[in-house]
Amino acid sequence: MPKVVISEFMDEAAIAAELAGLDVVYDPGLVDRPEDLAAAAARADALIVRNRTQVRGALLDAARDLTVVGRLGVGLDNIDLPACRARGIAIYPATGANDGAVAEYVIASALLLLRGAYGASAAVAAGAWPRNALMGREIAGKRLGLVGFGAIARETARRAAALGMAVAAHDPFVAADDPAWTQTWTPASGPVERTALDALIAGSDVLSLHVPLTDATRGLIDAAALARMPTGAILINAARGGIVDEAAVAAALRSGHLGGAALDVFEREPLDAAAGAVFAGVPNLILTPHIAGVTRESNVRVSAVTAAAVRRHLTER
Repeated sequence: MPKVVISEFMDEAAIAAELAGLDVVYDPGLVDRPEDLAAAAARADALIVRNRTQVRGALLDAARDLTVVGRLGVGLDNIDLPACRARGIAIYPATGANDGAVAEYVIASALLLLRGAYGASAAVAAGAWPRNALMGREIAGKRLGLVGFGAIARETARRAAALGMAVAAHDPFVAADDPAWTQTWTPASGPVERTALDALIAGSDVLSLHVPLTDATRGLIDAAALARMPTGAILINAARGGIVDEAAVAAALRSGHLGGAALDVFEREPLDAAAGAVFAGVPNLILTPHIAGVTRESNVRVSAVTAAAVRRHLTER
């Protein structure tokens, strides 16, 4: 009977429905116990992970029977792809299953940071009435810049257009004649403007990142890039930590040059107190724990897609 080890949280109903009849070890705490994880993986045919389990090095060495890895998400930077290919280990990301969740996170963050009024509950309840101080900005008419124009960015563009935003994007891997560039989502919205990266950074009221972490994208949004953004612009990173220079973002927010930022991903995850100290007292900042793509609904979809792919691989080979 094939053995499946699941090292991070997933929907238990999907496990029961899609992995019934297999030998399943479900322990979402394994990711934090590397020795126990290696021991569990030693006889595993399949491993299901999110983004924190590092499928490389010692873990791959221990998992000698491994034939498939299911990824509860789409980023693959925590998996040693060349090593897996060399051993014939198949990789199944949950492509498309959490696109809408991430897109909603980006738009919600932009709305919150532009409007700036939603943190006033305590002041209002205490009798203050800070109307002038909380006069924020509308999202309609603003320009959304998307660094990367894959599936998640396109879902973000769809929602932005419905709110009256102009949308531009940069993605050298999407051909100039790709129909995505001419897509319109509302009668009033025009097509997405295909833009050079420097122009996109310099001309976006809201800049949202949608690229993987690679040698080319590491440190892409550094102090120099932030300085080129318009004064008061909003930065949102729900892609991967390491793309953004976190200390530079904190400095740009403190200076007032950057109007707001939402960071869902970090160079070091989980973000500990030492690494997080750079953000202490920084205004107009939203920090979330790599949760943009995780909702109750998307967790069900991601879990079902991943478990089904793993089961097919194990039973149909």
